[in-house]
Amino acid sequence: MHGRTGLSRGRSTIPHARKTVFSQPRTFLQDQNLFFISIIAEIGLNLYFQSRKTENMRAPKSFRLHIGIFGRRNAGKSSILNALTQQDVSIVSDVAGTTTDPVEKPMELLPLGPVLFIDTAGIDDVGALGEKRIAKTLAVFDRTDLGVIVSNFNDWGEYEESLIGEFNEREIPFVVVFNKCDLYDENFEIIGALDGKKIKLVQTSVTENKGLLDLRQLLLNSAPADFINRPSILGDLVGAGEAAVLVVPIDKEAPKGRLILPQVQSIRDLLDNDAFCMVVKERELREGLSRFNKPPKLVVTDSQAFLKVAADTPPEIPLTSFSILFARHQGDLNEMVRGAMAIDKLKTGDKVLIAEACSHHPIGEDIGTVKIPRWLTQYVGGKLQIDSTRGHDFPPNISDYKLIIHCGACMWNRREMLSRIMKAKQIGVPITNYGLTIAYSLGIFERALEPFPAALDIYKNGTGN
Repeated sequence: MHGRTGLSRGRSTIPHARKTVFSQPRTFLQDQNLFFISIIAEIGLNLYFQSRKTENMRAPKSFRLHIGIFGRRNAGKSSILNALTQQDVSIVSDVAGTTTDPVEKPMELLPLGPVLFIDTAGIDDVGALGEKRIAKTLAVFDRTDLGVIVSNFNDWGEYEESLIGEFNEREIPFVVVFNKCDLYDENFEIIGALDGKKIKLVQTSVTENKGLLDLRQLLLNSAPADFINRPSILGDLVGAGEAAVLVVPIDKEAPKGRLILPQVQSIRDLLDNDAFCMVVKERELREGLSRFNKPPKLVVTDSQAFLKVAADTPPEIPLTSFSILFARHQGDLNEMVRGAMAIDKLKTGDKVLIAEACSHHPIGEDIGTVKIPRWLTQYVGGKLQIDSTRGHDFPPNISDYKLIIHCGACMWNRREMLSRIMKAKQIGVPITNYGLTIAYSLGIFERALEPFPAALDIYKNGTGN
């Protein structure tokens, strides 16, 4: 029939409708109209199914469990990744060192949810380039929520034991995969030693399709509890049946036609916690608050609008910022409050590092490269030496800095942000984030911390208030 379009999806729902409609008497024009309606219907269904297919692939990285795959060269790491994802994500060959840089693959690992697999280069790489590849591999530890060590019974040794030590030191859950079990006999001594340490292991053979379902189940069973029971962003501060007001400036930095991720996540978190939400621009806040029969439980603003929002929000209504919420959600709010208090110790000429997780192109009044440096300079009363870094790259030596100021890390998983906080703490460099820095520099730090009693106590005890 001339209604065939060559589109395969959705066809099972269309033919019955065609048979019913086209069996009635009709004019040529009606026939053509119905023909185009059927095409549009099929296209619509195709788009729907395609959107459902790709919907899970659009989940931000911050929502995904990061699963890092580690091991020697030619251990079969890439083959394991390709088998788990059922796609040729990584190039596979018998040549050791085929994978040169970390390869990422997002997918849905049901019933767990969205995950991000990271295939790494071999930890036993050699040469000048090999050292750089190893450095890239080690950097993946910073964002790994769940580790996978791939080896075989013949090669198990110091490299693998060093990986176990790294995971244990960072308190990262991990599993061991003895790959190529079709080629190597079981080593019960190794198995017994790992069992004695309560290390989970599985044997696999990609070529014979053995153990892959067991590995999948082992990953599901080993997912960290804080990923499964993800903490709330602000729903616990507001409560079911209560309201929050979100202040969202629409300026040159706002993306055209959409909200930024922290704002979207905050709205969803309120809905998930059965709370109400009003979203206004900063100049509409006073009018918005006047429409409440009882005050909202919380006002949350973009940090750049702190001063105006603080002036328009009655003192009895708690106030904070999206960035400070994410200091708690993605990092360690208490540690970052301590870091912000180091602003008082800054002197002219001190080095400050400003770290941005994503790599957007900064505009004229960019918060990280323009506004925060300006506010800090005004607060300190002299020029600071300010360096900037973006993305996953982080200076190997941060001991020269008197302060690190980080963005909210909304595009990352929490593990990577916590790794940076841990590094800074070990070296003794204070670290804080954008929202806390702005609130401190503008003199409204105490008010911005009112929704967080423990963090507020740290500040008061540190200042003697």
